[in-house]
Amino acid sequence: MAHFSKNELGHVVCVVCDKPSAGVLKYADQYGVPTLSINKESLQNPAELIGQLRDLGADLIVLAGFLRLLPAEFVQAFQNRIVNIHPSLLPKYGGKGMYGARVHQAVIDAGDERSGITIHYVNERYDEGSVVFQAECDVHKDDSADSLATRIHELEHEHYSQQIERLIND
Repeated sequence: MAHFSKNELGHVVCVVCDKPSAGVLKYADQYGVPTLSINKESLQNPAELIGQLRDLGADLIVLAGFLRLLPAEFVQAFQNRIVNIHPSLLPKYGGKGMYGARVHQAVIDAGDERSGITIHYVNERYDEGSVVFQAECDVHKDDSADSLATRIHELEHEHYSQQIERLIND
């Protein structure tokens, strides 16, 4: 939100969240960005959410920390306009249940020398949409899931806003 708060290209029209205690809601409040709360049931019939986002003028849906599979109706309503970030170099270590420390530990357990982030379009399956961008970092021999996560988070902060801006320009 900070990146786009003074950006002429676009702005955040809404934060949609499925966790009432998520820190992003306080962050949205600081920037005066409206929020919508959703739950599992509201995603089973997404027509209302689709309408709300269209009414707000949402052109690009940016996921960050959202772990639920989006219903096909929602994905189709915003075809090639939903992006997500994943903490590995997809197609490796993606899919249901692969998030956070689980991903980093899988990378370490496999003995991979490189890991990174993947920014991708969202489709009807977990982590299988077209890749928009990848950035890599080394995996050190003495890495733990936490130490690798630190470098992955740095890549996320360095690249996600830039790539979103690039997508808006395109």
